[in-house]
Amino acid sequence: MLNLTKIASQSVKAVISFKLRTFFCLISIALGIAAITTIVAAVEGAYKKAFEIVARFGPDSLLVFSGGEEARALGLRQKTITIKEVDSVRETFSRAYLVVPMTSVRGVNISYKDRKYQTLLLGSTSDYSRAWSWPVVQGSDFTEEDVKGLKNVGLIGQHLMKELFKDEDPVGKYVLVKGIPVQIVGVLSERGTSPAGENLDDRIIMPITTVMKKIQNETKYITAFRARFIDQENLYNHAEELRTFLRLRHNLDATEPDDFRIVTPKDIVKFLVALTGSLVTFLGITGIMSLIVAGFVLTNLFLLSVKERTSEIGIRRATGAKKRDILLQFLGESIIITTLGGVLGFLISLIASKLLTYIAQFPIYFSWKAFTVSFVLSWSVGIIFGLQPARKASNLNPIEAIKG
Repeated sequence: MLNLTKIASQSVKAVISFKLRTFFCLISIALGIAAITTIVAAVEGAYKKAFEIVARFGPDSLLVFSGGEEARALGLRQKTITIKEVDSVRETFSRAYLVVPMTSVRGVNISYKDRKYQTLLLGSTSDYSRAWSWPVVQGSDFTEEDVKGLKNVGLIGQHLMKELFKDEDPVGKYVLVKGIPVQIVGVLSERGTSPAGENLDDRIIMPITTVMKKIQNETKYITAFRARFIDQENLYNHAEELRTFLRLRHNLDATEPDDFRIVTPKDIVKFLVALTGSLVTFLGITGIMSLIVAGFVLTNLFLLSVKERTSEIGIRRATGAKKRDILLQFLGESIIITTLGGVLGFLISLIASKLLTYIAQFPIYFSWKAFTVSFVLSWSVGIIFGLQPARKASNLNPIEAIKG
């Protein structure tokens, strides 16, 4: 134990003495570790964010949009889901405890006093906030009577409230939506952004009847509907049943693609994980290449160090140091440097993650895994790439080393 303590002490002294070698090795290791640690944190952040969004989306929920994948790819806005079909789904699927239709109009002009803004207008039923587990925190929700009576009332998101009302209480106030006076009856809680980066708090929700007849001049087609089921464990069976039901309603034969899209919680996870894929690939290649380069830098600098310290090694061998002692000392120096590089790399990745989060709202989450990966990799590089110089040093002939 005493011998190991002495070897460790000599390794630390050597690391401090050969400052330039230590600096270059440390920086090269740190950059590689930073890239790979950021990858681990990004992957964990993506999954954590995905499951948070799934929880917000509703693990018991399906979202059905008008228009198929082909229409979406071509930028077309097909209208294929009708308001009557929503009623049929409600009647047919007994396990669905909520089936809520929605229609949307983007870029709607809305004004209050001298303030004007463009926002997303959504038409829905009185179950909208319940369907999305999105509580009204100020005022109250609009009612089924408001929907039946085509009332000009609305709920607004937090962002829109700040843009139009600043510090005023919006409840009871009137805004103009495409020239129509609409009374704000409630404010939704803050929701943040969607997986695609859309601000979910930038919207106004009105009765679907009001939006369709007074703004869209529409009596039949809607944009989407949302269904929530009692038996969450059978959600994907319900998705297939719903797909079959809608295909039959739309008279689609086996060769024709769906003219609607069903979004499930799994689709959200896939979307966000795919979103991180390009960054993970880029950082992965960069990180691995950086670590390999760092390893070669470490090996070459240590080989030069062995050459410079030949006399020192010869004297130590001549005064009783064994091959194993020399090997352990050089390996110890390598591991100390790579460990410091791991610490620095971890700190760099923390800074990089803050920049990614600030610039691109990219989900980053650091857990023990990122910390563990950074140190396991740094130690691995230290041992693998430090072994050759350590062996060379330990195999030097003491007499020739003293002469050299």
